[in-house]
Amino acid sequence: MNQEKHSEYYYQGDESSFSGSKAQEGPQNHFLESVRPLIELIDSLRFIGLDEDIGLPSIAVVGDQSSGKSSVLEALSGVALPRGSGIVTRCPLELKLQKIKTGPWSGTISYDGHKEAFSDPLKVDSLVRAAQDDLAGTTVGICDELITLEISSPDVCDLTLIDLPGITRVPVNGQPDDIGDQIKSLILKYIDKSETIILVVVPCNVDIATTEALRMAQQVDPEGLRTLAILTKPDLIDRGAEIDVLNIVQGKVIPLSKGYIIVRCRGQSDINNRVPFEKAMEDEQNFFRSHHYFSSLLADGNASTQCLALKLTRELGDHIKKSIPTLTEEIQNKVLNVQRELKNYDQGPPMNEELMGPFLSEIILNFSDQINELSRTGHSQDKNLYTLLRPVFRKWDNHLRSTEVLFKERVTEMIEKYNEIHRGRELLTFSEFCEYECVIQNHVAALQEPAMETLNDVREIVQNKFREACYLSFDQYPPMRYIISNMINDIQSKQEAKAEKRIKEFINMEQLVFTQDKVLQKKLDDSDIPPKMGLNTSDRNQYDEDMVFNSKGCAMLDTRDLVTEKMVLYYEIVYQRLTDYVPMLITLFMLKDAAKTLRHQMLELRNGADVPKLLSEDSERERIRADLKHRLERLTQAQELISTRL
Repeated sequence: MNQEKHSEYYYQGDESSFSGSKAQEGPQNHFLESVRPLIELIDSLRFIGLDEDIGLPSIAVVGDQSSGKSSVLEALSGVALPRGSGIVTRCPLELKLQKIKTGPWSGTISYDGHKEAFSDPLKVDSLVRAAQDDLAGTTVGICDELITLEISSPDVCDLTLIDLPGITRVPVNGQPDDIGDQIKSLILKYIDKSETIILVVVPCNVDIATTEALRMAQQVDPEGLRTLAILTKPDLIDRGAEIDVLNIVQGKVIPLSKGYIIVRCRGQSDINNRVPFEKAMEDEQNFFRSHHYFSSLLADGNASTQCLALKLTRELGDHIKKSIPTLTEEIQNKVLNVQRELKNYDQGPPMNEELMGPFLSEIILNFSDQINELSRTGHSQDKNLYTLLRPVFRKWDNHLRSTEVLFKERVTEMIEKYNEIHRGRELLTFSEFCEYECVIQNHVAALQEPAMETLNDVREIVQNKFREACYLSFDQYPPMRYIISNMINDIQSKQEAKAEKRIKEFINMEQLVFTQDKVLQKKLDDSDIPPKMGLNTSDRNQYDEDMVFNSKGCAMLDTRDLVTEKMVLYYEIVYQRLTDYVPMLITLFMLKDAAKTLRHQMLELRNGADVPKLLSEDSERERIRADLKHRLERLTQAQELISTRL
């Protein structure tokens, strides 16, 4: 502390009696030594960032503006902190005091990646102000980024506190209109945690029940189990109000289980007169020792900064000790949860580029196996592919079947109006086959459009299933996902063009109006046409050697009245060919051949590829996995720290 020192605290007789000698050893030193490892453990856990995952035992200092909060912290740390009007503490300040047996004073300030060591305690003011300007700007705004100030000295106690901005109600000097709400929100972020001891600083010369700091503490700690109040400025009490202050300290006004301590720190006149901390603490002891009302508080251990230092150290040590079992269990639960969550993000590609190639081959083969299984059995993650294709093919079949009635109506109409509209040069009672053929050709030609719709529907289903497999396999690799998705689109487009050409060819083939005689004979035999015309199907004279109607049999059926029935029989043959052939052709081109082509192109993808680029991960997924891994590292490191230091 440069040339300014205050005496080391030590225990004499019981914890309520203090003296300023450095030469004596006693139970107090033994107590402080036992607390130090606990405080160091929590500081180490906070240093590795465990407080991002789990609330850690801490002491948060809160108070209204001008409550004397800075003076209390100065008395405990022995260094001058920033002072002034308005909001001086604009960022949470973690004050880590570490007692060393011998050696010079040293300090370290760190925030937002910046860390600076220094040896002059007079630099604390400027360094803290500079840190706040960097984090919160040079205006009057606040920021919730933490500044850590570490002080090592033979003349401090082992203690860690977090100083929070003073509570204000009315914005001044360009402060935001909601500055009060901003500050309260920041304070609640710390004191709302059940692991936090709330150190409330309240001036003696105000109505304690009206202070916003104590009201906020009561809001989060209604039973007062983790709140310790410090009363400041006892020298400013109006005469006659001392009994009221005694009642407060004795817990008769607002009871707090951790109680009250009254202190008298350096005032503004002491600062202006450069009164050293050592002299200020001597003056404090003399003030309480000679005070008519408050001398008993000094004897009871409820007055002076020395008493406060030991009280805080004891409270923090006990609080940490009680928290360790719960903290250990909570860390273990967090480890299990993070490990479970990490499984949802896989492990990502190997960091070593030499291992990336085999890894890429592996995920490509896995994807190819999925596509093969999809084309072979239709098996996919949620629903079999063929359960999606079957309704499309059924729709095609229903359309073919439904057009049979229309076809029959057209043939009938053509026959009824044959002489008036269709008859050409043929003789009376003779009919021209070409006219019947045109009916079939026109009807079959109209089937091309619904056949194309069936093709488009199947393409959409198959393409979506291929993409689904692609997204599942390469969800975390956007370059792979993009390339393979385009590959799927390209293959499907080419296969669709091939299938469309073949379907059109088949539609054109159907316009030739052809079937083997035996096929049509079978249809005739199964129909009621022969009996209707008086044909005896057992009469061999009506059949040739292949059991197909000969000229005599055909002559008996060659009447215009039977054209409709015979044409419908032929349409049954057309129907049977189309209802099977079109779905088979589409399945072959759009699923089987498309899958084979995709697998082939996938296996060629690695040849000459930029493997690290292909395995570049989705930034958000990569960020989440990295965050989970860092959390797991923190939690695992915390487990090791607890197991080795206790």
